[in-house]
Amino acid sequence: MTRPASDPVFVALGDPVRRRLLEIVHHTGEVPAGTLVEALRSGREISQPAVSQHLRVLREARLVQVRAEGARRLYSVDPAGIEAARGWLSMFADPFSQPLDALATELVRGRRERRRTTNDDHGNAPATGSLATGSAPGGAAGRGARRAG
Repeated sequence: MTRPASDPVFVALGDPVRRRLLEIVHHTGEVPAGTLVEALRSGREISQPAVSQHLRVLREARLVQVRAEGARRLYSVDPAGIEAARGWLSMFADPFSQPLDALATELVRGRRERRRTTNDDHGNAPATGSLATGSAPGGAAGRGARRAG
């Protein structure tokens, strides 16, 4: 695993201006460079050449990608760089989060099954039946069999 201090993705993300540019591109979708310059100027004094340099660093780190449309350059998030960052950060994720989600699902299933069993024990019709044979859930034969048992 690469060290984030030397990884271009993390070097690029280390600068607050570049993080802000990435956020704007993410929230806006494909966006022209001029719009990014204006968005950054509203919060701080920054020149167009400085924004271009920040975008170059983001592009080289594969965090943004650029598409030429005539004289305009349209920037969008590059999934490759985001996935590289996510891959490294995943080692810090809670290893129990997914198994605990699965456990929660199984607990809900168990409760649902207990309710069905409880309803069936009290003479309620079970929620099964066969469309192929045309039998209705909890038909006469099924009710008689439960009473006899």
